Amino acid sequence: MLPPPIVRIRPGRPADADAIARVYVESWRSAYAGLIPNGVLVRMSTSAQAREWTQQLSRHSHADAVLVADIPGAGIVGFGSCGTARRSQLSHAGEIFTLYVAPEHQERGIGRALLYRLFDRLTDRGLDSALVWVLALNPARFFYEAMGGRRIAAKQERLWNTTLPQIAYGWDDLRLLRSDDRGPSD
Repeated sequence: MLPPPIVRIRPGRPADADAIARVYVESWRSAYAGLIPNGVLVRMSTSAQAREWTQQLSRHSHADAVLVADIPGAGIVGFGSCGTARRSQLSHAGEIFTLYVAPEHQERGIGRALLYRLFDRLTDRGLDSALVWVLALNPARFFYEAMGGRRIAAKQERLWNTTLPQIAYGWDDLRLLRSDDRGPSD
């Protein structure tokens, strides 16, 4: 295993949209192969994703945050987003919407660093609990379990003419998980 890289976690900017889109598409194709229809993965486009991320990063929403993991010499190798929990019957105030690390940079602590910083952003906004939804068969579910996430719900969602089972993991008190002294920040 490679030594942990020097990673700077910082707020995403519109200029980061192309790199975020690249990580997004690579991560989806790696993580979701065999879990969602292949046609969805084949049709994914970094240019279309870049347009979407440019719009999101240009909104300057105080409710949502997008953070990137930036390695000197390598650029953006991961990103995550969070904000107020979307419509839900669950009691968790915040939600991790996305968390992706480029496949070649996984298993090096980058996802952990991003998740803790996302938790910090949520608590800074007074959102002291959080959840994340993952596909039930996505190996990333083990990451969330290792990070202390507790399985709190399950649902079936119909996407792309396929029913996809999903699991929610939750953290009841993010104040216990602050990332102070866990690495570089923005």
